[in-house]
Parts: sequence; structure tokens; C-alpha cells
Amino acid sequence: MKKILLILSALIAQTSFAKADICVFDLLGKSGESYKLIEEWALASKQWGMEVRLIAYQDEAKVDQDFKAGKCDGFYMTSMRARAYNKFAGSIDAIGGVTSNDIAMKAISYALDKRNSKRLINQVGKDTFEVAGIGQIGTAYIFVRDRAMNKIEHIEGKKFAVLHYDYAQKAMTDRIGAVPVMSDISNFIKKFNQGEVDVIAAPAYAFKPLEISKGLGTKGGMINFAVVNVTADLIIRQDKFAEGFATASRAWFVKQLPKSFAMVKRMEADIPKKYMMNLSREEKLSYQKIIREGRIELTKQGIYDPMMMTVLKKARCTVERTNFECSISGE
Repeated sequence: MKKILLILSALIAQTSFAKADICVFDLLGKSGESYKLIEEWALASKQWGMEVRLIAYQDEAKVDQDFKAGKCDGFYMTSMRARAYNKFAGSIDAIGGVTSNDIAMKAISYALDKRNSKRLINQVGKDTFEVAGIGQIGTAYIFVRDRAMNKIEHIEGKKFAVLHYDYAQKAMTDRIGAVPVMSDISNFIKKFNQGEVDVIAAPAYAFKPLEISKGLGTKGGMINFAVVNVTADLIIRQDKFAEGFATASRAWFVKQLPKSFAMVKRMEADIPKKYMMNLSREEKLSYQKIIREGRIELTKQGIYDPMMMTVLKKARCTVERTNFECSISGE
């Protein structure tokens, strides 16, 4: 009898898990692709000794607030807001830093590589935070309510919705002479659709579910130029998770990247061609130079991580070898 009890105890020990709560932001709640990805991750996390409970949010500010209040042991939200917890990972979303899905794939894979494990750990006060994954949401393009705004000079004086917590967005709108309208990720598209702003930058992820076509109407369009790559970071309180958990988690995220990018490409293909506005080669170059100057300045100000800026430039120049910036220094 004693032997049977010992065996049962051993079996129970093998199937018991440490428990953790993860706050998950997705504009579309539980029906969104980001939430579905983290559901798959939560199932996989049992292999690494954790039982994870997910808490869905459609308000990203509330995720940040609840995490700071200790209501969850980790979170999944956009890198622009998560940058406060890890500048290295959060700087993948630097304005103009990633100009295609191929470059995004290289950048995320590199960031999650084991050689960067120390850069993915950050101490703030008594808390130690660790990046346990980075997910791709998609490249953001500029949407305008009037197709006449097809050049930088035409955006001057126009109302541009920017996320109030991302200083970089305000700095860039100031640089091009637009009027920044402070917004949140939960309402900036609504402002565009209701005519409160003239311009937004958004990924294909938001196009159908948030009905950006309403804001475009019959006169609007999408400038086919990548201004920022939107990712999401999974950040955990290191002391709440088993040793080696974050390493295993990051490896899992890397394996999901091909599927995530295939989803992004499908969503981009679903945007009706009638909205597309292609820039000339000269106009693209002009955009790139202005954005590059702004990005370098923001890095000097400490907004972006300089190591990540070097990584992103290498990724861009591996994919686009003839790009003007590949022959000059600065990042």
C-alpha cells in the first residue's frame, strides 16, 4: 500500500504545474488572431512546467495598468507600449526600421536568438522582466481620407492620429508638419472613420474588422509604403516562471513565425486594390530619407535601442542591397 501511495504521489508531482496569469491585448478580443496565438502558446507552456490562465483585453492601457498593479504575471501587447519594459525588443517597431515582411522575419528571429538572451532581461526597481516572445501583427501603412494627400508636403497641416504614449510618432508627425492628434490604439481608427483625423497608420490586421473603408469612403486611399512594423511582446515577471521557461517560450515563438507571416500576407492581399496608391521611386526615397533622419535623432534621444537599430539596418541591407543607406554610416 505504501509503495502504491509513493507512485501516486510521484505521478501527481509530475502533472502539477506552477500557475500564472497573462493579460492579453487584442483589438478584437478573444476572436482576434493575436489572442488565438497566445491560446496556442498557453497550451504549449504546459511542456515547460506552467499552467497559464489568459485574461483577454480590448483596451491596451488597462493591460498595462493591471500588470503594474500585479493582477497578472505577464502580458502580451504591442511593442510600442511594451518598449517601456524592454527597449531592445520594443525598438523593432522603430519608425521605418522594418520595410517588408522579409526584413521583419529576420529582425524578430534575430531578437529572439539565444545570443540576445541577456538583452531580453531588464530590471526595473525590484522587478525583473523578461521577453518570452515576439509576435508579428503586420506592417502599418498610411491611410488618407483624400487621395490628393499622396506626397509628404500634402500631409502638412493635416490631422494625423498618433498614439499618445509613443513619443516617436509625435516627433515624426512634427517633422513632416502634420498636426498630431493624441489617440489610443482602441480609438484612433474610430477617429479616422468619423472624420476627426485625416491620416492614420495601421496594419492590414485592422482593415476589415475595424472597417477602415468607412473612413476611406470614395476619396480615400492607402499609400503603399511601410512606415512601421507592428509587433507584440510577451513579457513576464521572471520570478513567477520556472527557470528556462522564457528560453523555451522564445524558441516556440520563432517556430510560429512562418504561420504568422502567412496570415499577415493574406490580410494584406484582402485590401481592395482600388485603395492602393503607389509612390514613385523618387517619392519613396524622399520618405525614406526623412524617416531615417528622424529615427537616428530618436535613437540619440534614447527612445530606440542603438543595438537594435544596427540589427534592423543589417536586415534591411541584406534584403535590399541597393538601398541608398547601405553605403553610408549612421545606424
